[in-house]
Amino acid sequence: MAFNHLPAGAHDAFRPLSRTPVTHSVPMANTHGPGRPTADADSRPTPGTVLDRLSRGPFRSARITHTEHLPPREGRHAVWPDRIRTDVVAAIQSAGIGHPWEHQAAAAEHALDGESVVVATGTASGKSLAYLAPVLSALADGTQAPNGRGATALYLAPTKALAADQRRAVRDLAAPLGNAVRPAVYDGDTPVEEREWVRQYANYVLTNPDMLHRGILPAHPRWSSFLRALRYVVIDECHTYRGVFGSHVAQVLRRLRRLCARYGSEPVFLLASATASDPAAAASRLTGVPVTEITDDASPRGEVVFALWEPPLLTELRGEKGAPVRRTATAETADLLTDLVLQGVRTVAFVRSRRGAELISVITQERLAEVDRSLPRRVAAYRGGYLPEERRALERALHSGELLGLAATTALELGVDVSGLDAVLITGYPGTRASLWQQAGRAGRSGQGALAVLIARDDPLDTYLVHHPEALFRQPVEATVLDPDNPYVLAPHLCAAAEELPLTEADLELFGPATEELLPQLEAAKLLRRRAAGWHWTRRERASDLTDIRGGGGRPVQIVEASTGRLLGTVDESAAHTTVHEGAVHLHQGRTYLVRHLDLEGSAALVEPADPPFSTTARDTTSISILETETEIPWGSARLCFGSVEVTNQVVSYLRRKLITGEVLGEAKLDLPPRTLRTRAVWWTVTEDQLDEARINPEILGGALHAAEHASIGMLPLFATCDRWDIGGVSVPLHPDTLLPTVFVYDGHPGGAGFAERAFHTARAWLTATRDAIAACECEAGCPSCIQSPKCGNGNDPLHKRGAIRLLTRLLAESPQPPPPAA
Repeated sequence: MAFNHLPAGAHDAFRPLSRTPVTHSVPMANTHGPGRPTADADSRPTPGTVLDRLSRGPFRSARITHTEHLPPREGRHAVWPDRIRTDVVAAIQSAGIGHPWEHQAAAAEHALDGESVVVATGTASGKSLAYLAPVLSALADGTQAPNGRGATALYLAPTKALAADQRRAVRDLAAPLGNAVRPAVYDGDTPVEEREWVRQYANYVLTNPDMLHRGILPAHPRWSSFLRALRYVVIDECHTYRGVFGSHVAQVLRRLRRLCARYGSEPVFLLASATASDPAAAASRLTGVPVTEITDDASPRGEVVFALWEPPLLTELRGEKGAPVRRTATAETADLLTDLVLQGVRTVAFVRSRRGAELISVITQERLAEVDRSLPRRVAAYRGGYLPEERRALERALHSGELLGLAATTALELGVDVSGLDAVLITGYPGTRASLWQQAGRAGRSGQGALAVLIARDDPLDTYLVHHPEALFRQPVEATVLDPDNPYVLAPHLCAAAEELPLTEADLELFGPATEELLPQLEAAKLLRRRAAGWHWTRRERASDLTDIRGGGGRPVQIVEASTGRLLGTVDESAAHTTVHEGAVHLHQGRTYLVRHLDLEGSAALVEPADPPFSTTARDTTSISILETETEIPWGSARLCFGSVEVTNQVVSYLRRKLITGEVLGEAKLDLPPRTLRTRAVWWTVTEDQLDEARINPEILGGALHAAEHASIGMLPLFATCDRWDIGGVSVPLHPDTLLPTVFVYDGHPGGAGFAERAFHTARAWLTATRDAIAACECEAGCPSCIQSPKCGNGNDPLHKRGAIRLLTRLLAESPQPPPPAA
């Protein structure tokens, strides 16, 4: 029997809430208008004072495991390069910015020299102005391209919200320049009647990689004047382009460079990133051009108080298999958000899942209503899947201060200017240290002090981190992992490029070394045809429709209210089987729905309003086979391997869990088709002698392997730029391909995303941390903080905690250092 643990889209991280008393504090300041303190910033309570109020009371005194104080930092000024137009400098000064910081001036100098540059400095360090100064100067310069159109610039953001926010910032900053700078958003929300104006007249177009892939590049003849004059390409929040999504964006950018060359332009790339490891190498891999890095942050910073918060164990409750239950991070965050709103502390609570954002918002509103019935309207949820008009209204309310509290997914993490925030709550480790600091940096953006609180989930990695703060505060951020040569990524972009312009021999180097091998395969599949001029696209349908660059694959499933036909939102096709199956509970803007029918062919889920006293969790089965072992090393008589695998998964049922206690009320069968995934995996085997030395008998072997698999998946995000929802696993007491007990951890994306390969190269440190996390957990026989998984397809059975510790200890005793990854 194989025990499995699925990647993204398999199960929601929701666990039922438990309530404990809330300690409300006195409001922080009187307000004048929505959320605007009348007192000046100096009279605000310090972040430490706010944290002290949150931790008062017998229910909270022991929950803070560590407090990190980051002292304020003085800024270092410079002067703008003299090649920046004087009217642009004047416009910047009129916005209240007298002089640039040193890193801003240095980035502008590189841009003016025609060198691509990445600015990788802290949140709120002025990265936007670093690239805007040279961009606005070029747009206002009046230098004419051959067709009479002035210089143009393209801005790419990972989210629509960030692009819309940047348009507002550019419009305000460039207002003194008159009509010289004409910014416009061009994305899926742009009305059809506005799109022609953007193509013809806008000289600063703000969009996202999805629209560049599907809307701009395939229609390049209509964008010819814009592309011919393209001087700069700005790539904001470039650290988010990792894994499969980053690999797709890398190929989209190569297609853009190819078309620019066709029209006679060679744009300079200006990238902005959160603090990252080796940002120049990552930016160069993303864009395909040499990039200079700016990493010395010269901006000032207010005091930051960063607390690690662990919810308590609930001794009166027992979870799956009788394991102790820790109060959910969702419930804990709702309590903290309630208290912060009552203090007048403007707060964003980040949560990983859409359902979690909705739940925190609803629970906070309920608890605020118990105190003051006017307060619930001051709190809302913000997540992907909302309709455009809903997102815009929430962004306006946050900007105006109408909202005091917001429960948000990472859709709001990236760069959206929410100046004036006092605190950030982070519901569970977001997967990388870069994302952690990015979210924490949303507060204090006006230079005032800020409070950040990481609330640990019942999860091995979260539990490890709140008790090992050095892993967060004494370690550098991760390297960005992406693989543009993944054939599952590259092949559809070669087809898209061939549709845009026939591929030639000269394009082979641009798209990477795998191109030459893939072209004959695309010819054999009758997707491309070779002629004298090169390779041509053969189909009538658009080649850009061959792939979803977000890595989900397939058409999004529309969630439709059955009685009215109203579209509530969408869910990725890859997540549909586990989140909108028949009988699933679905939350949207605080309202609860039950899914009555999932139409896979029509990509629609029909729902109806309901108020069930339970949540739902999907169950599945998974098998895995080895296609190719690319590399392996001995661990004594054991083996550590990396290669290609095929994973077959099928959702077979779902559990109904009682809210409040998490008690399982029942299980319902599902009839959904299996899915097959070809991807990359790391796996390790153990021999019978090693099992004997570790005192692992056949009765506990399956539980020991299963427990080690769960915990290792939970710990991998500490070593690779992923989270546990990007990866999956299978453990087998006797695998037919290895003929040995084997544990697999695989990338949850076709062709792989680089995470399993990273695991192979850091295996000793990764599995050591896994063993330590299991051993340090205070539970007796295993719980969600160490070896239980919220998305286990086998109901967390069997698991054997002590067996997993002994097994990993024996394995690590003979582990060599795996070879470093190839440069």
